[in-house]
Amino acid sequence: MNSFVIASAAVVCYLSSGCLIAARLFGSDRTRQLPRLLGIGVGLLGILLHAFFLYGDIVSGSGISLGFFDAASLVAWTVLMLLMLSALSKPVENLGIAILPLAVLTIILQLRYPATAHLLTGESPLGLRFHVVLSLLAYSLLAMASVQAVLLAIQDHHLRHRHPGGFIRALPPLQTMEALLFEMIGLGFILLTAALISGFMFLEDMFAQRLVHKTFLSITAWAVFGILLWGRFKWGWRGQKALIWTLVGFVVLMLAYFGSKFVIEVVLAV
Repeated sequence: MNSFVIASAAVVCYLSSGCLIAARLFGSDRTRQLPRLLGIGVGLLGILLHAFFLYGDIVSGSGISLGFFDAASLVAWTVLMLLMLSALSKPVENLGIAILPLAVLTIILQLRYPATAHLLTGESPLGLRFHVVLSLLAYSLLAMASVQAVLLAIQDHHLRHRHPGGFIRALPPLQTMEALLFEMIGLGFILLTAALISGFMFLEDMFAQRLVHKTFLSITAWAVFGILLWGRFKWGWRGQKALIWTLVGFVVLMLAYFGSKFVIEVVLAV
């Protein structure tokens, strides 16, 4: 099947899933009665179609293409896969309201700007592939955590100002939302630690000219999330403080990969 058709079908599923989730949060009393699993199921169908599109677009006999927009689409797919699978057992599908439209945008950009460079070939060391997978999972989990932190801050603000109505009523209790946030950050921190260790072990020179900024920013993000987890454990950090540290760590981490990648592949076109 044509890749454009598959990508278009994935986009339709993602938008439909987002609308269904939003209807349960922001709609009338009738739309709030929609089955919770309906939006999740449509999202999972979109994830399956997105996976077919990604495989056909980035995997070839020459290797795996991970240009800027390919990588963005792959990260968006990983985030949504983790989100929707987690939503089968935990009330986290509401994060899809922010993530689903971003995934749609990455698919459109991937179609518009196809890449030709190949990062991983058949001869690439197994350790390097392991490093890439760990990095992808770490970025994805911490991206989910940043969205969760924003949603948690909005919920906390509404409750503090005695405005518990609207979509706040559809969210899990504040303690549950907070526990989910630090579960994501904790697991993401572990994966990021493993990704950094594997990078130092398997990459020839982590401080080479094209990697020095990525390495420095990745270590900085790791330190930010480490301080946040320590602050949570030692002093019970929460609320605005947790939001700020989470978003700072996420922004630095995204700059580490996508910032340098954007400059090299899009701005400098090398």
